[in-house]
Formats: sequence, C-alpha cells, structure tokens
Amino acid sequence: MKLAVVGGGSTYTPELVDGFARLRDVLPMEELVLVDPAADRLELVGGLARRIFARQDHPGRISWTDDLDAGVDGADAVLLQLRVGGQAARDQDETWPLECGCVGQETTGAGGLAKALRTVPVVLDIAERVRRRNPGAWIVDFTNPVGIVTRALLTAGHRAVGLCNVAIGFQRKFAKLLGVAPDEVSLDHVGLNHLTWERAVRLGGPGGEDVLPKLLAEHGDAIADDLRMPRALIDRLGVVPSYYLRYFYQHDAVVRELKTKPSRAAEVAAIERRLLEMYADPTLDEKPELLGKRGGAFYSEAAVDLTSSLLRDTGEVRIVNTFNRGTLPFLPDDAVIEVPAAVDARGASPLPVTPLEPLYAGLVAHVTAYEDLALEAALKGGRERVFDALLAHPLIGQIEYAEKLTDTLIAHNREHLAWA
Repeated sequence: MKLAVVGGGSTYTPELVDGFARLRDVLPMEELVLVDPAADRLELVGGLARRIFARQDHPGRISWTDDLDAGVDGADAVLLQLRVGGQAARDQDETWPLECGCVGQETTGAGGLAKALRTVPVVLDIAERVRRRNPGAWIVDFTNPVGIVTRALLTAGHRAVGLCNVAIGFQRKFAKLLGVAPDEVSLDHVGLNHLTWERAVRLGGPGGEDVLPKLLAEHGDAIADDLRMPRALIDRLGVVPSYYLRYFYQHDAVVRELKTKPSRAAEVAAIERRLLEMYADPTLDEKPELLGKRGGAFYSEAAVDLTSSLLRDTGEVRIVNTFNRGTLPFLPDDAVIEVPAAVDARGASPLPVTPLEPLYAGLVAHVTAYEDLALEAALKGGRERVFDALLAHPLIGQIEYAEKLTDTLIAHNREHLAWA
C-alpha cells in the first residue's frame, strides 16, 4: 500500500506520520511519499518522518519529492493538506475583515471565502493530475474550507472524501470525561463542516444509551469553558455546538476580542519557526510536545481510520464530508454535509439522520447557499460572483460590507486569482 501526502512539508506532518506508525495494524503501508514544492521544509520534515518510523520499528519506506506527478504515481490514497499562500495569506484572511467589523477567520466569513477562492483551483488541478496518473486512487481532503473543497472535488467526479478533526476531538474529550475508551463513544454529529452540533453521545454504538444529558449535568462548566460559550446557552440548547459556532452565536464579541490580539496565523507562524528548528535536530525521533499547539488534534487517527475504511473496504462508520444525497431533505442532493457515514471501497454513504431542528436547519440552509455561491466564484471568478457570495453569508449580508470586503479580498489575493 502506498500513500502520498500533498502538503507533506507542513510542520504538522510529523503528527500524521506518528499516527501512521502507531496505527500500522489499522493501516499497513509499504510506502509513504511526502510531496511539497518547498524543498527546504520537505527535507527537514522528511528526515524527522523517517526517524519516527525507525523509532517505532515501522518497516515502511518514506521518501519526499517536489514532483507531484512522481509522488502520487501508484498511490492508493492521496491526502491533501495544503495551504495556498501559506501563513502569510492566512494572516490577511484573519485581519482585513475586521476593518468592516466582520469576523476574521480562515474558514468562516470573508476570510474563509478568500481561502476557498485561492484553494479550489489548485486542489482541482492536483486531483486531475492524480486521476491521470492513478484513476483508482482515493483523495482524502483535510484542506480547508473542507466542505467547499470537497464539494468541488466530488462535483468534478473525483474519488474524494472530506475529513475534519472536530468530531474525533469531541469523541476523545467526551470519552475522557466518561472514563471510557474512545471507541465506546459514538456521536450524533450533524451539520456542515465547521457548522455542526453533537445532539447525542452514545455508549456502545449508535443504538446505545445517550449520555449527553449526564455529560452536561456533570461536566457542563468544563464543556462550556472549552467552547468559550456561556453554560446557560449549552443547557438551553441541550446539545454541544462546534466551537466554530461561536463565530455565529457571539459574532460581535469575537470581533472585539480579535481586534485586541495578534492573529492566530501570527501565533502559528511563530510556532512553525520553532518546530522547524527542532526538526533540524538529527537526534529528534518523535513528535515534539510543541506540535500539540499547532492545531489539528487527532487528525492522524481520523486520517488513518478513514483511509483504512476506504482501502480495506471495512464499511465502518466514520464522520466525514460527503454528498448529502437526501440525508438532510431541505438541502440539495449535491450539497456536502458532515455526518456519520458507512465507508467502504465505494466511498462514503451517509447514515439516516434524525430531522434537524429549525434552530439549526435554518443556519445550515443559509450557509449551504453561501457555499454554493462561493464554489461558483472559485470556479468561474469575477467580482460579481465574489460579491454575491459575501452578501449571502450570514455573517456579512449587508451591501455596504459586501462591497468593501469584495474589493479588499480581491486586492489582497490578486496574485492567487487568475481572473483578477
């Protein structure tokens, strides 16, 4: 089995490699190829990756290349974790929307649209090259905004599944609070990427006892603090929102907060510089503790589980991003939703979902409409399409803001937009 990681020069890659090494019985592989145009970073990350495999006695080969076609040739699965424009572009996404009093964030609002416009054409080009070299390969997308990028891939007919670490993060946290193993916990997780709610937490599988009321009663303060939302809201809803819902439920408070501190991109860039210095140490043969502050917790486990289900045809239930196909009947079939799905060699098949309450369905429908327009703008370009997407976004929605944000977005991203 051969896997390729596009964006393999990311400082996050050692987390992924560590998961491959620890979980080799779940996902046995003979070869791992890291692909990235940044040859200097790739050398550092690749060297550490080899040392991690050696430390854990993994027999697989690790290589790296800046040649995409050569790297994906013969791969059974290709994992995408790229960032077009790097942390510098992310820093812009997180700052210029604040000038209009709108949240600055890399996957939500105007910043999220900017990232989609930069990313979708690049990902589609990569996917097409993967298909030419190896039409049977699966593409596992962890590149944000995952929902829009996955929809672009699926609409273009690629064998793709989107992956996010929010669900597995909740599973691990709830299991720890309950004092049980993570595989004993399953979630009623529903919504769109970065717009989800946990409506039940079940022990012993999808049909098991719902212990969410117990969790909220005994650990509500800790859960609310982790989400940075009021305990009263969590109790009122009776569900656990994704922490990304804070951008919607507390938008103005978040904007005030963001204006008082450096961007998350600036924090991550500083962490990355320190990590690369560590990776250059030839004695380092495990992921450093600092990597935990980089973000993406538990992605390695989620990636291993999903890729194993695809390549080993297990039919196991994974929480993924895939076509709606009637699962949420108020959305188009080709919308991309994030729900539990049975995953096998044919792909991801969403499981039936209890009807979504109006409090959540309205926001899901609204953001889905925005994502439809965002994808149209990413595929076809044009100022008017960018404006339409911004006007449709529930965190913007005003002509004055949409006009200014459109021009600012294009000005900051011109080098990445072929049509601008």
